[in-house]
Amino acid sequence: MITGELKSKIDKVWEAIWAGGISNPLTAIEQITYLLFIKRLDEIQSLKELKATRTGKPIESPLYTKAQNHLRWSQFKNLEAQKMFDLMTMPETKKDIGIFAFIKKLGSSSDSVFSRYMKDATFMISTPKLLERVVSMINDIPMEDRDTKGDLYEYLLSKLSSAGTNGQFRTPRHIIKMIVELMDPRPDDIICDPACGTGGFLVSCAEYLTSPERDFQILHDKKMKENFLNKMFFGNDFDSSMIRIAAMNMMLHGMENPNIESLDSLSEDCAEVANKYTLILANPPFKGSIDKDSVASNLKSVVKTEKTELLFLALILRELKIGGRCAVIVPDGVLFGSSNAHIAIRKEIIENHKLQAMISMPSGVFKPYAGVSTGILIFDKTTVGGTDNVWFYDMESDGFSLDDKRNPISSNDIPDIIGKFKEFKSGRGKFKDKKAKAFTVSKTDIVNNSYDLSINKYRAVEHKKIIHESPSDIIGKLKIIEQEISNEIQDLEELLK
Repeated sequence: MITGELKSKIDKVWEAIWAGGISNPLTAIEQITYLLFIKRLDEIQSLKELKATRTGKPIESPLYTKAQNHLRWSQFKNLEAQKMFDLMTMPETKKDIGIFAFIKKLGSSSDSVFSRYMKDATFMISTPKLLERVVSMINDIPMEDRDTKGDLYEYLLSKLSSAGTNGQFRTPRHIIKMIVELMDPRPDDIICDPACGTGGFLVSCAEYLTSPERDFQILHDKKMKENFLNKMFFGNDFDSSMIRIAAMNMMLHGMENPNIESLDSLSEDCAEVANKYTLILANPPFKGSIDKDSVASNLKSVVKTEKTELLFLALILRELKIGGRCAVIVPDGVLFGSSNAHIAIRKEIIENHKLQAMISMPSGVFKPYAGVSTGILIFDKTTVGGTDNVWFYDMESDGFSLDDKRNPISSNDIPDIIGKFKEFKSGRGKFKDKKAKAFTVSKTDIVNNSYDLSINKYRAVEHKKIIHESPSDIIGKLKIIEQEISNEIQDLEELLK
């Protein structure tokens, strides 16, 4: 957990960048990311050198040659302001190269996986004094362990307080952690987020798999570690800035080779990806619609629509392996929309696959980004059906106030959601009371209601009888109050005589 002192140090870096003329939060985070990236490269090179010293073998895939040691953070951070700025911004020549150009050049090297996302990056810290100040501040922030690095970056990302122009917005970390807990990732999973944004779902899965409570020993087994570092995590996003941020976020959490690509998951560019993943977690953008000519044809064959929230469900069904699981956040309209496309995608999931659960979330969960009401659909890909009783939960509180401030509060349904879902999955819970927060609905009832998945369609409302006072009693009480007021006025008049 990041401390108040660390937050204060990060805030000062943020304020310095902001005061330096970079007022766009996403751009500011990018600039800080580049410097964290440079620092991380030096740390990785130092680890390679230490390993080589211990084993007596040559350095494996070095990031810097001896002639390039002056580009490393440990050397660069000690330069005076103008020399630091010149070295950072110097373009590549036949004889030399600047630090930022070096990073971008690494992106075209087959030996490097750390900077392939930096090819289109632009360095925007415009003065030597500002660069020196920010470098000094970042160098003063302790980041020895993976958890601290990850928490630091999460705190930076929390400053993205507005939705993107295409309807994408950052999923709160506690909601991500809840979904990951519900889906219970396993060491042999191949995990994807087709609209990965800052990489929150992928990072949370990595934290879950490497946490001591799970005891998977995933980083101590050579085969599992290789799979974890290189083959387990995949993500796409059409925003190149988000891709850079996601890649850095994952690397700061220990995943040195994240498979993150700058692609539109709904386009023909991804049309060949099918039956690949065992677990998909996503909060796709709720843009509304997309150019129908750019949508992959095999998605349109599942659901005839241009609405992105429906197309992403078709995409998930295509990309999951048979037996694969999914948890996806959808706007309420997906749950009860009456258009042919809305009904068709719900029918596809319910009839041809196995819908497990629908968790209704209150509209304030995504504030201050957006006030949209959402639900979480959890289903398995089977291609042969399997939906029986669907588990519903009506989340009323997520542990934070449902206004723009999102302050912590005592009321929190998340532990109850996790506990009761595990009961449902194990068959221990009956969940027959439709007046409760958690209950099940039969497939038959859902089919009879045009595959409607809105919780209010099935939850029983308990009407409490309210007994009102008689008019004569109310009038009597008003007369008593009136007499008391009259007596008080008389007492005041006596005091003024």
